[in-house]
Amino acid sequence: MTSRELVNATLEFRNETGIVPRQMWVLPWAEKNYGKELERIRTLYPDDFAGPPVILDKQPPVTGDPYAVGEYVDEWGCRFTNIHDGVIGEVKEPVICEEDWSDAGKAHIPVELLTFDADAVNRFCRETDRFVIAGCCPRPFEQLQFLRSTQELYMDLMDPPRGMLDFMERMHGFYCALLEKWAQTEVDALNFMDDWGSQKSLLISPELWKTYFKPMYRDYIAIAKKYGKKTFMHSDGCILDIYPHMIELGLDALNSQIFCMGIEKLEQFRGKITFWGEIDRQHILPEGTPEQVEEAVKSVKESLWAGGGCIAQCEFGPGARPENVEAVFRAWSRE
Repeated sequence: MTSRELVNATLEFRNETGIVPRQMWVLPWAEKNYGKELERIRTLYPDDFAGPPVILDKQPPVTGDPYAVGEYVDEWGCRFTNIHDGVIGEVKEPVICEEDWSDAGKAHIPVELLTFDADAVNRFCRETDRFVIAGCCPRPFEQLQFLRSTQELYMDLMDPPRGMLDFMERMHGFYCALLEKWAQTEVDALNFMDDWGSQKSLLISPELWKTYFKPMYRDYIAIAKKYGKKTFMHSDGCILDIYPHMIELGLDALNSQIFCMGIEKLEQFRGKITFWGEIDRQHILPEGTPEQVEEAVKSVKESLWAGGGCIAQCEFGPGARPENVEAVFRAWSRE
């Protein structure tokens, strides 16, 4: 069974092999601090997932390096200030400052991303037997925060200015066009993200989420289904409130902080959605022992596996101990 076949079988709850697909997310911090250990893990436990090349005919006005100390400007014109090497910085000054969003025209809609070389993507997909996820990642809630600032956006959502709603419509239209073009390639899945949770709850009320953002995700998933693609989503924090909605919309896999929410609270969704990782990166990966890592993996498998429905995903980021990251994949290989 190829990696592509293994991932599909897992997403469709027909994985009779007991082998769990692997994926390691690596931040530059890990490459800079643990290059030798990282290479060892990659050799012992190669990924079942791959990302295609993104070759643009036209370049968006991006400057700087998002993971280097200094300033980075993203595709939308947001300026990130970074004081730590190997991780991404923060936006200190918003692009959109007016309460009525009359200055929303200062934000750059990065239509250049639509000029990616689809032929190069297709060649890559044909030459690998790994499961390929598209090279774009819409993030409407987070991008709005980068453009407006988190505090101001939260207040705007309570009493939305017409200018904000118009901009959200333009942003969503762009994201849909981008996903539509990627869906017409030979990738296996589309993905999108937004960090929705605090440590204990959603960052906005569930009603606001359902009003403004659920319809966006519905459209993203519908585009994927139209072309026979799987859908993957990432969201940090406690997002129990949106799990039933994402299942209703037909999302295939959700990457979330399952230990933050409590595995016992997620068992109700077993067999309904694939848990795209993860092992606790708040406490276990940075502070635990390899034995505790193995116990954590065992608890996930016993609680959430249903002939599929789990991916051995782990993030090697700031604070994570390399021996614990390796233990994650070793434990999944044994289970």
